[in-house]
Amino acid sequence: MFKKSTREIGTSAEKVAEDYLREKDYEVLARNFRTKTGEIDLVVKKNKTLVFVEVKSESSDRGYFPEEKVDFRKQDKIQKTAQFFLLKNFQKLSKIKSIRFDVVVVNLEEGKVRHYESAFFAESDLFKDRP
Repeated sequence: MFKKSTREIGTSAEKVAEDYLREKDYEVLARNFRTKTGEIDLVVKKNKTLVFVEVKSESSDRGYFPEEKVDFRKQDKIQKTAQFFLLKNFQKLSKIKSIRFDVVVVNLEEGKVRHYESAFFAESDLFKDRP
């Protein structure tokens, strides 16, 4: 049996997450937004909220929860990358009133999705000077 690579699994999980979010009336603004500091899997918008989404795939043979991989170091990378996205796209985002960081976990084997809204917070720190 052909086993998918980690990259293929990640791409499949991102597609499922994107479809799930579209069904929930989110508008996809960007996929795999990359900078030197990191990558954001999906940038979506719903009403006047901009959402940066980290997608994780889940497999029964791993022995841990994928959500655990979104640790403080990963959150910091996502936040720094979000700053670049905001700076690059600030004119297009004039109607945005709030920002949120979500995590979507996709179990490809079972076809299940878990969506954690406001999985971590950084909005108040987003524009604060960092040492």
